[in-house]
Amino acid sequence: MLDPLMRRLIDPPLNKAAGYWPLAISANQITVVGFGFGLAACWAVANQAYELALVLLLINRFGDGLDGAVARRNGATDLGAYLDIVADFLLWSLLPLAFIVGAPQNAVAAAVLLSSFAMSMVVFLAFAIMAEKRGVSTESQGKKSFFYMAGLAEGTETIGFFAFVMIAPTYFTPAAYGFAALVYLSVIGRLWTSVIALKEPEHG
Repeated sequence: MLDPLMRRLIDPPLNKAAGYWPLAISANQITVVGFGFGLAACWAVANQAYELALVLLLINRFGDGLDGAVARRNGATDLGAYLDIVADFLLWSLLPLAFIVGAPQNAVAAAVLLSSFAMSMVVFLAFAIMAEKRGVSTESQGKKSFFYMAGLAEGTETIGFFAFVMIAPTYFTPAAYGFAALVYLSVIGRLWTSVIALKEPEHG
C-alpha cells in the first residue's frame, strides 16, 4: 500500500548512488551480499540480539534497493530479477522462524504469519506468470522484470512490521496476528483482482 510513495522517496537517491557505484561490483553481487546480511539478521533474532538484527535488516534493505538501481544503470537481467525476488521471499520466510528459535512461545503466531506469507507469495507469483503470458506490465512500484500486483501489505509494511518486533520483541505475538490479518486481506484483494483481470479475453 505504501510502496508507491516509498519508491518516489527512495528511488532518486538510490539512482544517484548507483551512478557512483563501481562497475566491477554487479547488481547480482549486491543482492547476494545483501541476502547475507539478511541471514545475519535472522541469526541475531534467534539469539535475541534484536538491536543488531534491526541494523542488519536495514543494511539488507538498503542492498535490496541499491541492486535494483545498479541493475537499471547497467541493464537488468533475468537472473538478477530472479535472485532479487527469491532473496526477498526467502528472507521473509526465515525471519519468523528466527523469532521461534529465539522465543519458542512465538511459535503459533509465527506459523500463522508464515501461512499468510505463503498464500501471498502464491497468489502474487501465479498472477505474475499470467501477466507475463498476456504481456501485461506495470511500473506503479518501480520498474520491475515481473508484474507487481499491489496489496495492503507490501514491502514497506513488511519492513515496518519486522522493525517494530525487533524494537519491541515482547509484542511479537499480537503484532504477528495483526500483520497476518493484513496480509490475508491482501491475499483476498489480489485474488479478486486476479479473477476479474483473467476473465477478460487476451488481446493479441
